[in-house]
Amino acid sequence: MRLDLLHPEVSGNKWFKLKLNLEKARAKKIKTVITFGGAFSNHIAATAAACRIAGLNAVGIIRGEETAELNSTLNKAKSNGMKLHFADRITYSQKENQAFKNFLNDTFGPHLLIPEGGNNKEGVLGCTEILKPDWNYNHVLCACGTGTTYAGIVGSSAPSMVVTGINVLKGKNDLPAQSENMISRVFNKDIKIAGNSELENSTLENSCITNNYCFKGYAKFDTSLIEFKNRFESLHQIPLDHVYTSKLFYALFDLAGKKKFSPDSRILVIHSGGLQGNEGFESRFMPLSKLP
Repeated sequence: MRLDLLHPEVSGNKWFKLKLNLEKARAKKIKTVITFGGAFSNHIAATAAACRIAGLNAVGIIRGEETAELNSTLNKAKSNGMKLHFADRITYSQKENQAFKNFLNDTFGPHLLIPEGGNNKEGVLGCTEILKPDWNYNHVLCACGTGTTYAGIVGSSAPSMVVTGINVLKGKNDLPAQSENMISRVFNKDIKIAGNSELENSTLENSCITNNYCFKGYAKFDTSLIEFKNRFESLHQIPLDHVYTSKLFYALFDLAGKKKFSPDSRILVIHSGGLQGNEGFESRFMPLSKLP
């Protein structure tokens, strides 16, 4: 599913995660939206564009120190009218604290606060619109960062669908438990989401989130991933981003090669966009990211 073609600026799953949040701001007559993200964040770029389109003011709290020259993501966000406020990593890690929220209110006035990655009830409910109820797939695959899109898909999927999330983050796989909690709160459903161990089975029989394809962490990669991305794009003429969808499609082909899907599987893969991040990624990691 080519969500990367949905909108030229509010790309991929970001459209769904932001839709109900911005509707909430307009309904409450709130003029300013504040959100969080890193310097290359797809969410920051999409929020800036979506707020411009909706006639809302946007503020981005950016993780890290401000640099003399902004990268392409932040330049685009700024050109879309977003005010950028930089917070060092220690301060940024305290963004959930009441003192930080008081600072935001004192500095920017009344606002709607959207969590990093759009990870709230409105973001999850917006993502329920990705699947159509009459689609006859028994497997759905998507990339996972915060797990917002995954929770929306699982919450709206048919009981016969197995939803597999490809975690792009390194470390202990907490996303299954977080997704279970979010699905319970938003949909009042008790759904079990398995972790990496589910992939040890002969086939994928239950929804799970795996970090077996994180490639050592967020925005991390090796030559095999870059070579796969370049080969896939050359063969299929479908662009991938380095952080999310390259790992997603790498996982798809690897799982299929290991016969984790039954032969009659009908598989839907969600291309979640994020292509705007490629320019900044490649400017940091050239020439390795351009391997032939």
